[in-house]
Amino acid sequence: MMTSEIAARSNRMARPILAVAAALVMTAALPGAATAQQMMGYAAAPQAGPFSSDEDVLAAPPAVEPDGSVPADEDAQLSDRLRRQVVAYGGNQPAGTIVIDTANTYLYYVLGGGRAIRYGVGVGREGFTWSGTEAITRKAEWPDWHPPARMIARQPYLPRFMAGGPGNPLGARAMYLGSTEYRIHGTNDPSTIGKFVSSGCIRLTNEDVEDLFSRARVGTRVVVLPKSSPNLQARKTQPGRQAMNISVSSVD
Repeated sequence: MMTSEIAARSNRMARPILAVAAALVMTAALPGAATAQQMMGYAAAPQAGPFSSDEDVLAAPPAVEPDGSVPADEDAQLSDRLRRQVVAYGGNQPAGTIVIDTANTYLYYVLGGGRAIRYGVGVGREGFTWSGTEAITRKAEWPDWHPPARMIARQPYLPRFMAGGPGNPLGARAMYLGSTEYRIHGTNDPSTIGKFVSSGCIRLTNEDVEDLFSRARVGTRVVVLPKSSPNLQARKTQPGRQAMNISVSSVD
C-alpha cells in the first residue's frame, strides 16, 4: 500500500517537469522563439528597438544643427550657380591659386589650361568685406573656434571657445589666411552660401570645403577681389565661352 502511494506521488511530481521539458523542446524548434534561459526567467527577452541591425547600432548618429534639427543634403540647398563645377577660366593667375570673387560670391581654384573649379561661397557682410593677397598659413580639420576679441566686443554673448564638431561655426575644415583673423572654412548652415553674411571669412558648404582642403596646400596664394569688381568670369573669359559641363570627379 505504501509502495503504491509513493509511486503515485512520484508520477504526479514528474508530470509538471515533463510538461516544461516538452514546452522547451517545442519552443526551441520555432523560429524566433525565446531561449530556454529566457523562458525559465534567467534572461530578459529582447526588446524591440529603433535599430534594424547591429550595423545600425554602430553607425554614427547624423550631424545635428545647434537647434537640434538634422541638416538636409547640402548640395540640394544650393542653386545651380552655387554648386561646385568646372568652368572656363581666362584669368592670368597660375594653377593652384585661389581667387575670391567677392561681388559674385564665387571662389575659384585655378586648374590651369583655361579651367578652374568654381565654388559658391558666403562672404563678408556690409562693412566687413576686404580685398588683397594672402597665403594659406595653416590648415585644420574640424577646427576649434576661438572668436576674436573684436567679434566678442560686438557680440558679447558668444562663447570664448567652442570645440570642433558638426555644430561648430567653422564647419569641417579651415584654412587660415596669413596673420589675419580671416579663414576659408566650412559652415553648418548651407543657406548662407551665396550671401554677404560673415565678419570677413569666406565660407563654403562642408562638402565643398573638404574638396578644396584636399587640393590647396599651406603656402597656396589667395587673391581676394574687392566687392566692386565686375563678374570675374565674364570679364576674363573670351566672348561666347561658357562654363564647361565637366564633372568635378574627372579633375585630377
